[in-house]
Amino acid sequence: MSTRTPRATATHLYQLFDDGDMEGLGDVIAADMVDHNPVPGATSGLDGMRTLVAAVREGFTDTKHELIYQGETTDGWVVNHWRMTATHTGVWFGTPATGRQVSFTGTDLMRITDGKITELRHVEELLQLNAQLTA
Repeated sequence: MSTRTPRATATHLYQLFDDGDMEGLGDVIAADMVDHNPVPGATSGLDGMRTLVAAVREGFTDTKHELIYQGETTDGWVVNHWRMTATHTGVWFGTPATGRQVSFTGTDLMRITDGKITELRHVEELLQLNAQLTA
């Protein structure tokens, strides 16, 4: 059982994205996590999250997640509104590298049990991102 708070677990996930720490994902993601919006072609769970982190790392460098808002319920749900900034230096879901700086936001709702994310609902502002990549 983890001594990390639900908020700290959620925050740590973004650091793992920024660091590209695929091994560290197992510290915060339950193997059978339910992702209600997995990456196209990926499964739910820890392996699906590894697929997402790999896609972000392949498409972008200098990624930085900033928490804009974080809240927590008494029953283990954490909501995060975040902004990611990065440089588009690789292929991102079919869009070739542009070298452009990007900034977009997203919102995640995570259920955290015993220090691990067991359920995830997320929405990324992909229109913001797409407009920056194709303008």
